[in-house]
Amino acid sequence: MRLFRFFKAVGQEMKQVSWPGPKQTRHDTGTVIGISVLFAIFFAVVDWIVQYGLKFIA
Repeated sequence: MRLFRFFKAVGQEMKQVSWPGPKQTRHDTGTVIGISVLFAIFFAVVDWIVQYGLKFIA
């Protein structure tokens, strides 16, 4: 019985959520992809520097 009340409350809360529109979703998705690409480039450069440094030391 408690589980039923829980899911009923979840359904009520989901109706109150302010969902973003398609334009906002595209913007947010683009932002996430852009930041992910920047981090990937950053970590690739750091990895390259570390590899170069280790080859230089050895």
